[in-house]
Amino acid sequence: MQTRNPLFDDLARMASGAMSTLTGMKEEIDSMIRQRLQDLLAGSDLVSREEFEVVQEMAARARAEQEALAARVAALESRLGADPES
Repeated sequence: MQTRNPLFDDLARMASGAMSTLTGMKEEIDSMIRQRLQDLLAGSDLVSREEFEVVQEMAARARAEQEALAARVAALESRLGADPES
C-alpha cells in the first residue's frame, strides 16, 4: 500500500502554478513586443506590399511603353534618313 506524501503534492501544485504563471508572462511579453514592433513600423513610413507591387507594375508598364516609343522614333528617323545621333 502506497501513501501519498503531502509534500510532493504541494511541490507539484507549486510547479504547476509556476508554469502557468510563466506561460502568462511569456504571452504578455510576446504581446508587448508585437505592439512595440507595430508602433515602430507604423512610424517608419514604410509602404505596404500591395502598394509596392502596384508601383512596380506601373514602372514595368512605363518601361515597356518607353521602349516601344524609342523603337517608333528609331523607325521614323530611319524612314526620314536622319542620323539618330544628331
